[in-house]
Amino acid sequence: MRKIYTIIGISFLFLIVSCNTEYGTKTEINNPVDQLKLTSDILTPEVLWSFGRVSEVQVSPDEKTILFGASFYNIEKNKGNRELFTISVDGGKSTNITNTEGGEFGHIWRPDGKKIGFLSTESGSLQMWEMDTDGKNRIQISDVEGGLNGFKYSPDQTKIIFIKDVKIDKGVIDIYPDLPKANARIETDLMYRHWDRWHDYTYSHVFYANYDGKALTNIIDIMEGEHFDCPLKPFGGMEQINWSPDGKLIAFTTKRLVGKAYSLSTNSDIFVYDLETHEIKNLSESNLGYDIGPVFSPDGKKIAWESMKRDGYEADKNRLFIYDFNTKEIQDYTVSFDQNVHSPAWTSDNNFIYFYSDYKARYQIYRLNISTKEITQITTGDHNYQSVTPLQNVLIGAKQSISMPTEIFSINPETGEETQLTFINKNLLDQLSFGKVEERWIETTDNKQMLVWVIYPPKFDPNKKYPALLYCQGGPQSSVSQFFSYRWNFQLMAANDYIIVAPNRRGVPSFGSEWNEQISKDYGGQNMRDYLSAIDAVAKEPFVDNKNLGAVGASYGGFSVFWLAGNHNKRFDAFIAHDGMFNLEAQYLETEEMFFVDWDLGGPYWDKANKESYDNSPHRFVDKWDTPIMVVHGEQDFRIAFTQGMSAFNAAQLRGIPSKYLHFHNENHWVLQPQNGILWQREFFSWLDQWLKDEE
Repeated sequence: MRKIYTIIGISFLFLIVSCNTEYGTKTEINNPVDQLKLTSDILTPEVLWSFGRVSEVQVSPDEKTILFGASFYNIEKNKGNRELFTISVDGGKSTNITNTEGGEFGHIWRPDGKKIGFLSTESGSLQMWEMDTDGKNRIQISDVEGGLNGFKYSPDQTKIIFIKDVKIDKGVIDIYPDLPKANARIETDLMYRHWDRWHDYTYSHVFYANYDGKALTNIIDIMEGEHFDCPLKPFGGMEQINWSPDGKLIAFTTKRLVGKAYSLSTNSDIFVYDLETHEIKNLSESNLGYDIGPVFSPDGKKIAWESMKRDGYEADKNRLFIYDFNTKEIQDYTVSFDQNVHSPAWTSDNNFIYFYSDYKARYQIYRLNISTKEITQITTGDHNYQSVTPLQNVLIGAKQSISMPTEIFSINPETGEETQLTFINKNLLDQLSFGKVEERWIETTDNKQMLVWVIYPPKFDPNKKYPALLYCQGGPQSSVSQFFSYRWNFQLMAANDYIIVAPNRRGVPSFGSEWNEQISKDYGGQNMRDYLSAIDAVAKEPFVDNKNLGAVGASYGGFSVFWLAGNHNKRFDAFIAHDGMFNLEAQYLETEEMFFVDWDLGGPYWDKANKESYDNSPHRFVDKWDTPIMVVHGEQDFRIAFTQGMSAFNAAQLRGIPSKYLHFHNENHWVLQPQNGILWQREFFSWLDQWLKDEE
């Protein structure tokens, strides 16, 4: 099996390099994926990295045209390139309006619909550019020192808001200019590094400027001198900043905390800046958790945002708040809605808000009636919607599933009927065979029902016996939904002749707050029993080789694998842990966002009240390890430091356990580069095949 897999991968790699689809170069090819011819119908890592990745769906002001981005990767060059496409709201053929080496980002329609704005590094730094709607006549608009990271037009098209990094703090060279070659840091507070970057003494600020279609003038920093970021790091974008319809207000998200206080809190707020008075007002001061993503109603009388209640709890229920500018009152419109709200979008008549929400491991589109507070589910089915834009008569949404990368759909808001509009990956999908995805409900040890996805090999034979993999989810508060991953891809795992068992164990959202919150301060508890319930139930099937079971996972899933390695009672025959927590005492002091470990572990290990949490640390069970284990970690992962992975591998080696360590010098909590990703997959399946498949 391993030899066949390698041959398929190499032949496809040759194909993608040799065909005329060099991503990032000028070409007349509309969609590079359309040119690819596979040598097999079985999904491989090389094929997975050749899918076009659709994102950032934007509808034109006249509601006739959809603008979106799609990223394509060149394996040989080890990089991707992002192109922009347009397609009619009514469907038809999509048109690639860009073919450039640098790629385009942050695209947005100009309010008059005559131009498309975007970010490009074409001039040497990331600047705002514009082009005609067919991609012609590209011109540079901004010339901001150091570049900018995102922008939006004012509704009347006279101004621009943008974000850029501003250096405020001093580094070693600033303090000691006579030591220009000194390579060091001096720290007196926390948050000196975050996610995958050391703090560079800059803060992301919101600016606005006059815009005349040619240049930006009269630039003003509305956060001048502040040691705060907007948008929030590490993942926030321009969705956290918006214009009021009359162009007189700017709403933005920030967390007015620094250092240790920042690391201990999730308390961000919604602020409104008045362009006439230059006054800033905090609209969410009474709320102690996350407040993000302000969106004005079309008439400007209200503003909605996503809000969490409890400070320090990053996985709290994501509520929908609306502030009334006339009454100065805030209301929670999701009091009786035990689900999360994501990306609220107003209808043009101000009467409804659409959003997407996770329910029973699927993300569906919902509608809120502002006057009655009634929430209605619009879509159904096995999929994940990732965005929704309401138009006059239809909704435009981007969705994916376990068996389909993201594409754009039109949805009837009354019936939920869906029509697929884009087919960026149709050519590849038509050539591939995917396995059946089955929904099962399995009883847990405390007599609850748990949803478990079971994914079968594409050429499944019920008369054969297949090794099975227990997939352990990260988060930990992240549902095992209908996601299409470019690393933890269930169809790719199944294509290598494994039965995949993916449980929505305790501690994941979309099954109510009680199910989601149970995991906090109970690592190694009920959620682990849920994992064992899932694999035990599926292992009883006649087509499962229960003598060859594996467990794999990343982040909290990696912790789960480390924990199971010392507590599985001979169930498993191979393990793979990626970026997992191995020693919780070390993790408490190594991570950057202290609010996470304070909430989920209860606080520091030196506080005896938290003894039970730390007693469940995987490193305490190494004496019971008896099964081959592979450990993977990224050196740029600051959420879970790579020393956690090294410690686990070293422990396995010293215990005489067959083990392997895969270390990525330039990856963070994820694996994002093409050749690293393919290496990850090859080592992943090589290890599993070695221990879970009989030699043929």
